[in-house]
Amino acid sequence: MDMITKTRKLGGSLIVTIPKPVVEEQGLVPNQLVKIEIYKLEKSGFGLFKNGGPFTKEDKLRGQLDQYG
Repeated sequence: MDMITKTRKLGGSLIVTIPKPVVEEQGLVPNQLVKIEIYKLEKSGFGLFKNGGPFTKEDKLRGQLDQYG
């Protein structure tokens, strides 16, 4: 089962929370040993500028053409 969650700081350690649907699906209980694999995800800019509209050909060239005036 794959899931994405955030790390949080607790004292000197980092913890992760297992979402309730995953807990129920896997039948997990407190103090149960589980095996996890850690993969650091790269940040994506997807959705960063909501309602910005699509880029146009003019947008792509705007900064380059301005310097040659």
